[in-house]
Amino acid sequence: MDLSKYGRLVKDKLDWGKLATFVPNKELPVYNWFYYKEGFARDLVFGLLWSMKPEGMVLDPFMGSGTTLLACNEKGIGSIGFEVQPSALLASRVKTNKYEPSHLKETAKQLFKEKYRYTNTGFPPLFRKVFNTHTLDDIAFFMNRIDDIYSKEVKGFFLLALMNASMKASYAWKDGGVIKVKKKPVPPLRPLFKRVAYGMIKDYERFQFTSAPMLAEKGDARRMRLKDNSIGGIITSPPYLNNIDYTKVYEVENWFVGLDAEPVLRSYIGLGKVPAAGLEDLPLEAAAYFEDMENVLEEMHRVLADGGRAAVVVGNAFVGGQV
Repeated sequence: MDLSKYGRLVKDKLDWGKLATFVPNKELPVYNWFYYKEGFARDLVFGLLWSMKPEGMVLDPFMGSGTTLLACNEKGIGSIGFEVQPSALLASRVKTNKYEPSHLKETAKQLFKEKYRYTNTGFPPLFRKVFNTHTLDDIAFFMNRIDDIYSKEVKGFFLLALMNASMKASYAWKDGGVIKVKKKPVPPLRPLFKRVAYGMIKDYERFQFTSAPMLAEKGDARRMRLKDNSIGGIITSPPYLNNIDYTKVYEVENWFVGLDAEPVLRSYIGLGKVPAAGLEDLPLEAAAYFEDMENVLEEMHRVLADGGRAAVVVGNAFVGGQV
């Protein structure tokens, strides 16, 4: 950074450090419906909104599990986000949908009073490692019951609840960019799923939603379906330059959604590709990543209105001997 040009604008906010993580959201209703460890905290969005005072919709091109959208709604500000990672997209949509609590309660009542019956389901090999046989049987049974729910929004609500409960009853342990198996005592899925589902219904009833719109869309940040100069502010955290394949880290959760995961940015992907002009001195994996990020930044600039501000959470990376 050229401190002679920007130094006077730089301010240390060391107390914001923990807000760049998802951890504070674990205690917040609705925000904690899906633990997305790569996300940031609600209060980071609150602080940024206060400083940028956006006029118009706020955009998060890497929406993750929807923190930006929920936080904007709490402040009465409209927002839109894009995401391609299936389980995160499901979480964002479930968090931002509107429900009739009485309908959720009646659906839950019907769902949990049904007696178990065997349902033949083909699970991927990883599932045999991270779930015991009884949990797999319950997952198959409830997936089949949820599939019968007529309302798409309500179906998504209970699918997310089942996904969350299943992960709590699994041996899966995320270690950086890989899923490890850690055998331990796990609770039976049915009562856990029931507790999670009713807890989410209670959260929804006490969350203070405003009338501000929240649009959670499937979309690539490199090619956003937005008009020029249509966005009042941007708050986002792109995938970092690292060797983490997010589609693998969330492989278990993505199975529940039933959608194929799509690549986000080419972080350690695209080896063998000739670097773009100006990136020849970088390792190939870094060149591919920064080429994608250039496209993202161009899109952000295109859609951001004159006078609008963008806040981007970034982190250091060490690749090929370079920081």
